[in-house]
Amino acid sequence: MPIKNRFAETHAEITAWRRHLHQHPELMFDLPETSRFVEEKLRSFGITDITTGIAQTGVVAVIEGQSNTSGRTIGLRADMDALPITEATGLPHASKTPGKMHACGHDGHTAMLLGAAQYLAETRNFDGRVVLIFQPAEEGGGGGNVMVQEGLMDRWGIDEVYGMHNMPGHPTGQFAIREGALLAAADEFAIMLTGQGGHAAAPHEAVDTNLAAAHVMIALQSIASRNTDPLKQVVVSVCTLRSDTDSHNVLPHQVLLRGTVRTLDSEVQDLAERRLHDLTRLTAEAHQCRAEIDYQRGYPVTRNHADQTRFAAEAADKVTPGTDRDTPPIMAGEDFSYMLNARPGAYIMIGNGEGATVHHPEYDFDDAAIPAGCSWFAQVVEDRLARA
Repeated sequence: MPIKNRFAETHAEITAWRRHLHQHPELMFDLPETSRFVEEKLRSFGITDITTGIAQTGVVAVIEGQSNTSGRTIGLRADMDALPITEATGLPHASKTPGKMHACGHDGHTAMLLGAAQYLAETRNFDGRVVLIFQPAEEGGGGGNVMVQEGLMDRWGIDEVYGMHNMPGHPTGQFAIREGALLAAADEFAIMLTGQGGHAAAPHEAVDTNLAAAHVMIALQSIASRNTDPLKQVVVSVCTLRSDTDSHNVLPHQVLLRGTVRTLDSEVQDLAERRLHDLTRLTAEAHQCRAEIDYQRGYPVTRNHADQTRFAAEAADKVTPGTDRDTPPIMAGEDFSYMLNARPGAYIMIGNGEGATVHHPEYDFDDAAIPAGCSWFAQVVEDRLARA
């Protein structure tokens, strides 16, 4: 496997960084220690053009090549935040903060970009500039969007942008990508059903919001099964059902439903939102309830650009031959989408091997993937900004 020799040499060092980050997870935009760690490492590599405080705790650093006749700038992005999950791995490097863990591998993404930064700062074997983007709040906060809104692309003159995410179930260090829609738009909804509470022994004197909620949940599944073209993907999931009582003999006055809608196509997204409103309202009315619906558009589709996807796959093949160039879309969301909406680029998946999937309390990033991930970041830069 043609991993760059430097990353074989520094593998243990980068692994130690990753495990340090894993032990000290932070959430959303509140990443003071993580950002400080990243900045200190960058400075130790001899990188001096560092800006902090972008999107509150984001870090942006610039590495100049040996020359810059191309006048081009490539952005490389890693996300840094963890999840509000209690870790259950039992590993020596497990989270030291109860209720927080790196359950999505952002510790690995950050460590791999730091490893690539160390190499690129040492060699500078490219013609142009590299902008390293360490982003907060991917897990629901839209930190990528905030960075773009705060001028990331224009301020640093980024021409193209690339990112990477680990992929459990795919062979460790192997890459997967596709042109176009790779990850889904992620919308959120909250439905409050109001009826009339009462005694469970006299349901005819009440309006049972639990029954209404059950019928709403079932009705919403018809969006995928009966309203959407079977060749187009949509996921509608109700993830929370909470009433205003936990008693065994009280019918609740109100029930809250919360969930998500995932789509890969704007027309399907519009259809799903419209049908969710109609089905919820009419089903609630049929059960004598009132429905209040809050529907929020979330992260847009993560859509890879054609030229950059081909290039990213070629770089991946140089690192680990056999890149899957037509991997199926994934219905998870990703706020790298905002960066791809602002500039051409591509998002690639790197195999994390067998084991727990992301967002699971037993998940852990596979450190064996680190040399391949670092090599891909470096290969993208050296090929895209090749010296004459």
